Amino acid sequence: TKDVIENIQRITGNNFTVERGWQEIEEIISTWEVHERWLHWSEFLQEEELQYSKRYHYRVCWSVPTRRKPIPRATASVYFVIEISKIKPATLPVDIFFTLEASRLIRRPEQCQFREKWLKDIIENKIILMKRL
Repeated sequence: TKDVIENIQRITGNNFTVERGWQEIEEIISTWEVHERWLHWSEFLQEEELQYSKRYHYRVCWSVPTRRKPIPRATASVYFVIEISKIKPATLPVDIFFTLEASRLIRRPEQCQFREKWLKDIIENKIILMKRL
């Protein structure tokens, strides 16, 4: 997976649009080894203006609908940030990071292999919490 992600042609700062950012995220997700039963949808959340960069925030929501339960009891979200530097040349590729729901660990797609277990753990923990409440 790591080699595949490194071969993805990253968009540059001067070619960036919110739509192109969404497409880039979908391309990264397509390299993840996630079983086909997992479905996801994604949305653009916000643009954040910082002193030295601009950040674009997206959310990808995952679930496993079934015939018995087409509306899943819980979902797992992965949050992506695309950062465009105001200092570096606009011809350089954008930086992309992601975090899992309820986690502070920031990951780069090209530096770690996504694990389906992360999604399962989030959903299982939510279901356990709902049962306790």
